[in-house]
Amino acid sequence: MSFLSATLARVKPSPTIAMNTRSHELKAEGKDIIGLAAGEPDFDTPDNIKEAGIAAIRAGKTKYTAPDGIPELKQAICGKFARENGLTYVPKQISVSSGGKQILYNALMATMNPGDEVVIPAPYWVSYPDMVLLAGGTPVVVEAGIETGFKMTPEQLDAAITPKTKWLIFNSPSNPTGAGYTRDELKALTDVLMKHPQVWVMTDDMYEHLVFDDFEFTTPAQIEPGLYDRTLTCNGVSKAYAMTGWRIGYAGGPEELIAAMRKIQSQSTTNPCTISQWAAIEALNGTQDFLEPNRRIFQRRRDLVVAGLNACPGITCPVPEGAFYVYPSIAGCIGKTSAGGTKIDNDEAFATALLEETGTAVVFGAAFGLSPYFRVSYATSDEALTDACNRIRQFCEGLT
Repeated sequence: MSFLSATLARVKPSPTIAMNTRSHELKAEGKDIIGLAAGEPDFDTPDNIKEAGIAAIRAGKTKYTAPDGIPELKQAICGKFARENGLTYVPKQISVSSGGKQILYNALMATMNPGDEVVIPAPYWVSYPDMVLLAGGTPVVVEAGIETGFKMTPEQLDAAITPKTKWLIFNSPSNPTGAGYTRDELKALTDVLMKHPQVWVMTDDMYEHLVFDDFEFTTPAQIEPGLYDRTLTCNGVSKAYAMTGWRIGYAGGPEELIAAMRKIQSQSTTNPCTISQWAAIEALNGTQDFLEPNRRIFQRRRDLVVAGLNACPGITCPVPEGAFYVYPSIAGCIGKTSAGGTKIDNDEAFATALLEETGTAVVFGAAFGLSPYFRVSYATSDEALTDACNRIRQFCEGLT
């Protein structure tokens, strides 16, 4: 009998981390690797935020705090929700954790019972289904392909909901596709949810500030106030503020749920890093002047990558509304053989051969619940992206 928990058999390691690790291994061997697998901005954390962290260290703000955040940060989060999303919360409705992932995990652990179902549109962020499984629930995956712009339709949502449905996990703009739901599309989904009062909404808004062209970001409780009492609005400072390593996520929601999440966190990690909390206050309350220039850079990179990938034989790359990912189809490459002799039976074979033969690291679509696609993170330099697109094009041209 294995010493390890049977629960581990229900989940798998993160494929995005695995691909990133393999690319680092090849780079350490001296290979010329372009990494397009990691989902983090290549910008440095803005200086005012770094200085706030340094000031906290110098002021001795290095002790334990309340398990789910200091009052000053909770107040800053309340201000952010009111200012940017039209949502009114008080500090006892706010949870702060060690990254956005812990917010989602705490909420699921605090609410899931055996047999409970969670609706998850695919493509999805790799951790959603596995966190549901760890919490003892059952993921109900709804496939939203390229034909709907990678967006779940109201009809699909309605069909997926059963009396056992406890949550819908919603992510817009999306990781991995960059797809964003318009105000009207989101209203159509919330209309469905209003018919099913047992279903709560866990909305992952991490890419809120990374939207392009004339797209307007909105969040479910903002669109449908009737969902306010059963929505957990989740966010964090990782992406927009280039603070991935600082590990600060947060959420606003009903007081009873926030209290339950606090209990989970008090018996696991306790408080998030104190220094990071003070830096996050500056991120939310300080200047936001860098957001627009950074957004423009990401939009330029998006356009570069979309054009480059659409020039590759067998690849179709839609134009995403936000985030810093594209999710191209490789339907035209399936069944072919690479120049290195690899049969491209699926998107994992494509991504593996692409890395081994060209030194370009991407993440295969099956990791996100929908094939045959792959994810590119364009959070890197224009030069690296141009080189990567050329390598991918040459790889595709070599398929026979």
